[in-house]
Amino acid sequence: MTFLDELVKQWQIISSMLAACCIADFSVFRVCLLKLTVVDVPGLCNSLYDALAQYALFYKRLKSIDDNEGGLNKFSKSYKSFGVNQFVDGGVYCKEWAPGAEAVFLTGDFNGWNPFSHPYKKMDYGKWELFIPPGQDGFSPVPHGSKLKVVIRAQNGELLYRISPWARYVVRYEGKVNYDWVHWDPPQTYIRKHRSPKKLKSLRIYESHVGIASPEGKIASYKNFTFNVLPRIRDLGYNCIQLMAVMEHAYYASFGYQVTSFFAASSRYGTPDDLKELIDVAHSMGITVLLDVVHSHASKNSEDGLNKFDGTDSCFFHSGSRGTHRIWDSRLFDYANWEVLRFLLSNLRMWIEDYGFDGFRFDGVTSMLYHNHGIGKEFSGDYNEYFGLDVDEDALCYLMLANHMINFLHPECITIAEDVSGMPALCRPVAEGGGGFDYRLAMAIPDKWIKIIKELKDEDWNMGNIVYTLTNRRCDEKYIAYAESHDQALVGDKTLAFRLMDAEMYTNMSVFTPLTPVIDRGIQLHKMIRLITHTLGGDGYLNFMGNEFGHPEWLDFPRKGNNESFHYARRQFNLTDDHLLRYKFLNEFDRDMNKLEEKFGWLASPPAYVTEKHESNKVIAFERAGLLFIFNFHPYESYVDYRVGVEVPGKYPFLTLSFLQRNLLN
Repeated sequence: MTFLDELVKQWQIISSMLAACCIADFSVFRVCLLKLTVVDVPGLCNSLYDALAQYALFYKRLKSIDDNEGGLNKFSKSYKSFGVNQFVDGGVYCKEWAPGAEAVFLTGDFNGWNPFSHPYKKMDYGKWELFIPPGQDGFSPVPHGSKLKVVIRAQNGELLYRISPWARYVVRYEGKVNYDWVHWDPPQTYIRKHRSPKKLKSLRIYESHVGIASPEGKIASYKNFTFNVLPRIRDLGYNCIQLMAVMEHAYYASFGYQVTSFFAASSRYGTPDDLKELIDVAHSMGITVLLDVVHSHASKNSEDGLNKFDGTDSCFFHSGSRGTHRIWDSRLFDYANWEVLRFLLSNLRMWIEDYGFDGFRFDGVTSMLYHNHGIGKEFSGDYNEYFGLDVDEDALCYLMLANHMINFLHPECITIAEDVSGMPALCRPVAEGGGGFDYRLAMAIPDKWIKIIKELKDEDWNMGNIVYTLTNRRCDEKYIAYAESHDQALVGDKTLAFRLMDAEMYTNMSVFTPLTPVIDRGIQLHKMIRLITHTLGGDGYLNFMGNEFGHPEWLDFPRKGNNESFHYARRQFNLTDDHLLRYKFLNEFDRDMNKLEEKFGWLASPPAYVTEKHESNKVIAFERAGLLFIFNFHPYESYVDYRVGVEVPGKYPFLTLSFLQRNLLN
């Protein structure tokens, strides 16, 4: 049998699968072919089966939600019925999912902490509900600002005092170890004044952490970010901010990646209304706001987290060893569970509709996609690594459902995947059988820059290898390029600036000190690395706050190991305001670079055409968005009358960024 005969035979089977999925065209088949580089029939068919089976699972779950819950719209609105919600008449409706509980009660300030006076009624499928009528005066029986707890009678008879998984506001009071659930229902909530910006074509992201966004050694506030940091971001030319560590996390030093309350905005920075104001003011500046959402795992805390909510090892998570991430020491969601899907999809929708977020950067996607969570796995790009039994089909199906929901209900929103594996079609539409993300992070780029700076002398830099890393991406999927992010700023690692200039940043950054070779080289390479990453590396660009001006030292949150010090848990924006320090030159370059992209739009243009990567001359040249970029990475050679090929003949004036800023960008 010939290759074509075998393919026709297999296509007859595949066609029936397509029909079963109710796919009216062959778009899924086309995308499946895009996923493959193999030409052998078994490899082709196995990968097609895997891809189609994944789409079939997505379609089955989506149809089941339609049939049993009245559609995805109603299903994902569950944040309005679960937890504690107030009716218009003043009554309070409470609902929880606790399949392992023998009984459920609500207690708190409102009933003098009587643990049994307000029992929930048991419903089907492990759900429990309680209605508390309004008081005689028509007011809510649970006042705004009062403390609450859900009381769970476990199967062994033990009484467990828990925070509702749907709690909107939790606070750690001074002197206490655990968080308290505080009922948030103010008489007047913040009202948005500005509409969200239109979906961006060129994405220039400023990765931000509210708590460290101040030169002072303390936890900064939403208010501080709104009125002191947002104007800086706007002036730097960034059109998008990505807010980290917003979902409530008991352990500050976890950088927000050990979430304890998924529906609560972190109270250590202020109130929910303060966050809503921050997002609204950003919108007034034309800035899109993304949330760094953590649905890949959850904190192991049980007193103030999701873990063992109903007294069992499972509930929201897999039981046994499968339910624990052995590196992160956190709990792993059971994405096949109906109520877990309700919880996570509703969580996304709440952040969009209640707070006004314009999309998400999904953290830890690689951990979600594979049963091995990517631990100890070096992905080579071989397509056999992306299909087969090691893929967690339920997790991938959840991501497809999430992106489908967001795109269907809020098509202006943006989603970004943090995936180091390179899963094919992750950033193709769900209708094509893809994962549905708009962008993925180009995570190989910062690793490459660190490796080069750490291991190679300047004269040994390989131009071809740099170009390969910056351009090694699938043309049908969009990538966010970055030279460094928060990962490189953390204690134990070094930022690019600190690797390049190290100890001399303490002594030679004043304009009154001689420009030493180390500082001169460091400043120039810092600029060149960021510019070539910006222009050649992807379809969007990301920078972590402070790195644009070469923030000195590292980032370390207060913890026992550093005597709870805030010294390194801050961003010294004051360094760029001091005109006697050289940090201002890096800050101005970053601003001019973003303003230039705003004018010419290379991030929204087709990938660059590289015309030269000369190893001995250390020159890289390429064209993009009608601009010609020439980089000379040679440590000591300059060139006169250097010749490079161009697509369009003519005169090309040599323009520096500072010249463009003065003459073209205003």
